[in-house]
Amino acid sequence: MAIEGPFWRAIAVFRVASVVYAIVLMAQHRGYEQPVLGWLVIGVMVLWTAGTTLAYSAAALRRWPLLVTDLLVVLACLLASPYVQGAEQGEAGTTPVPATWVAGPVLAWAVHGGRRAGAVAALAMAAGDLWLRVRAPDVPILINGAVLLFLSGVVVGHVARLAKQAEERMQRAVEMEAAQRERDRLARDIHDSVLQVLALVHRRGQRLGGEAAELGRLAGEQESALRRLVADRPGEAGEPGSADLRTLLLRHASSQVTVSTPATPLVLPAPVAEQAVAAVGAALDNVRAHCGPSARAWVLAEPGEGTVTVSVRDDGPGIPEGRLDEALAEGRMGVARSIRGRVADLGGDVSIVSVPGQGTEVEISLPA
Repeated sequence: MAIEGPFWRAIAVFRVASVVYAIVLMAQHRGYEQPVLGWLVIGVMVLWTAGTTLAYSAAALRRWPLLVTDLLVVLACLLASPYVQGAEQGEAGTTPVPATWVAGPVLAWAVHGGRRAGAVAALAMAAGDLWLRVRAPDVPILINGAVLLFLSGVVVGHVARLAKQAEERMQRAVEMEAAQRERDRLARDIHDSVLQVLALVHRRGQRLGGEAAELGRLAGEQESALRRLVADRPGEAGEPGSADLRTLLLRHASSQVTVSTPATPLVLPAPVAEQAVAAVGAALDNVRAHCGPSARAWVLAEPGEGTVTVSVRDDGPGIPEGRLDEALAEGRMGVARSIRGRVADLGGDVSIVSVPGQGTEVEISLPA
């Protein structure tokens, strides 16, 4: 991701500065007891710093094999310190040969894998440092460096993960804005062409009567549905994998079906929202099948205490008592499976209230 670039450049600068600091210490102590080996370790540090600077600058190479190798190389340089320093290792204030350079892979792991990866790399590096101090009896065992490594790995990893999440959200916002602009453009084009034609067919059909009136009615329904579609804005679904139930329910709106939803989003997991809308669609299919094409239906969605309730009411003749049990015995599974079965799989409940001559109401309750 682009947001990682500054992190990797900062790590590269830190590595270079740390190598310079290690060279200054090496020169200050005149190579310690084994100057040849000491300058050889410094040479490895310089070459590896140059290599990792180039490698981490390419996103394709930022993989765990490189990160593990980085950790092992730095550990090897750290564990070579006793052989370079010899007896000087026990002197007060003497740091290992790599000095602050050991924090490089900890920062790299943290940026790439987050705070947990940074903590793991810090523990590995701290274990190597503590081993050096334990094997040298005259060196005091201090955990300040280990604590600083651990804190830097956790903090940098946390900040890097927050930066990645912010970049992902910004990218989604840009995509949504671009999609809305395209949607507005299409809405203008549709309004100037298709909607005007449908409105004209609707008016002319109503004037002519007969079969033309039916065509005009259908054109009017499609005009209304299309106007709702182009006027509707994407719901505030929030995190990926979620959906606004209001937007999905409005697809069922027509001249015979009135959909009422609250002003605030009804956010559900996308699979739950889709199955809930499918159950509502099955209820509306029953209205059309048993109450006739001219029957009116109303869909109402509202939030509750930890639940979302969707009710479908019609003005049909109602369901005779015992008819649902008879349909189930006859193998007709419309209500049992398409409505109750779907909602039960989602952990919700369905209640059906029907009064002969006064219509039927199907109420679907889902956990929010």
